[in-house]
Amino acid sequence: MLNQYETVFIATPVLSEAQMKETVKKFKSVITGQGGKIVHEENWGLRKLAYHIQKKSTGFYYLIEFQAEGSLITKLETEYRRDEKIIRFLTFRMDKYAIAYSEKKRNKEKDQKQVKE
Repeated sequence: MLNQYETVFIATPVLSEAQMKETVKKFKSVITGQGGKIVHEENWGLRKLAYHIQKKSTGFYYLIEFQAEGSLITKLETEYRRDEKIIRFLTFRMDKYAIAYSEKKRNKEKDQKQVKE
C-alpha cells in the first residue's frame, strides 16, 4: 500500500524559467525513479516570503502530490538538502481527509475552468 504525500519546495528567486523547469524535472524524476507516482502538481510561481531566508525576500514555490513508499521521502529530502537552488521544503503524508480535500479542490478548479471555456 502506497502512502500519498504532498511536498512543497521553494527555489531561489534568481533562477531563470528554464532553470526552474529543470529543477522541477529533477525532483519529479527522483520521485518516479524510486517507484513513486505523481498525482498532481502546481506551479505557484514567484511569491513573497513571510520572512527573509538566506537574505532573499521572494522564492519560486512548487507543489507536487504523489504516491510512494515511505523510504522515498528520505531520498527526496536528501536531494532537496543537496541542491543549493532549494531554500526551503516541506513534505508530509496526507491522511484520507487531506486526500479527499485535495481531490475536491482539484475538481472544483477543473469545473471552474470548464465554465470559463
